[in-house]
Amino acid sequence: MKYYGLDQSGKHLGVVGLGGLGHVAVKFAKAFGMKVTVISTSPSKKKEAIERLGADSFLISKDTDQMKAEISTMDGIIDTVSAPHPIAPLIDLLKPHGKLVVVGVPEKTVELPIFPLLMGRKLIGGSAVGGIKETQEMIDFAGKHNIVADIEVISMEYVNTAMDRLARGDIRYRFVIDIANTLNA
Repeated sequence: MKYYGLDQSGKHLGVVGLGGLGHVAVKFAKAFGMKVTVISTSPSKKKEAIERLGADSFLISKDTDQMKAEISTMDGIIDTVSAPHPIAPLIDLLKPHGKLVVVGVPEKTVELPIFPLLMGRKLIGGSAVGGIKETQEMIDFAGKHNIVADIEVISMEYVNTAMDRLARGDIRYRFVIDIANTLNA
């Protein structure tokens, strides 16, 4: 977010996907003082996004009327989704000079419409990981603002059940395996 200038108070950030990366992106954006809109295919996540994570608004990406109403309203978007999904509607949400930063990795190639990028001088970038300096800055910022990932600690014996739950999307938001077996101590 910092690398792409999406850390400025008062700016409007969209967060696509409310999973392991998305929920943390919402927390960081709010700590930066940004207006945050969660963009999801799952209407059931709206209450959690707004009431628990502090998002300002919620868009259902499959609802074309909702998406059209928000065209050219966002300074940036962080796309955390790894499932195949259309990029064009996200580009449309960006203001001129807006930035779409992709951190999710879909297994299929994404179709990229060029014309909307040209007409709005919009940028698309990606990011996998920062260096040591950036990681330390993030940890310090997270500590200062009490930002933590929401996790569920599980035992090694629960791994197969956790994998089934993961396949069903029944997780908020990450599993952490207790390999030292301290749960049974």
